[in-house]
Amino acid sequence: MQAVIDAEVLVSALIKRHGTTGQVFRALRDRRFQAAYTTEMLIEIIAILGREKFRSRYHIQPEDVIALINFIRLRGELVIPAQRVRVRSDPKDNIFLEAALEANADCIVSGDAHLLELGSFEGIINLKVSAFLVRF
Repeated sequence: MQAVIDAEVLVSALIKRHGTTGQVFRALRDRRFQAAYTTEMLIEIIAILGREKFRSRYHIQPEDVIALINFIRLRGELVIPAQRVRVRSDPKDNIFLEAALEANADCIVSGDAHLLELGSFEGIINLKVSAFLVRF
């Protein structure tokens, strides 16, 4: 199964390793699915984890960010979208759609209400974390 994992899901997995997002993280670690990512997605993860509220509240250290990015690079597949999409008004949502299109992904795993309300995009379904885990 090929999936694109939303940045917020990966950030949540770093913070809540024993929750459902942590299960997605472990499944990726164990190579139970293939994850596609783009450079823009990595930048989004770094931006989220660089916010002061995350760093102070969850005690995020620079080495935690580096470890997560290296993990994604090691276990994921870098894709470079050939086309840009403008489906959502938030450009940050569109980067996940672009990655999914380029990777010919089966799904996008997200907690983002705007992505989830699409239901599917070009035959690629948008799933909550819990629904993704059930499909495994």
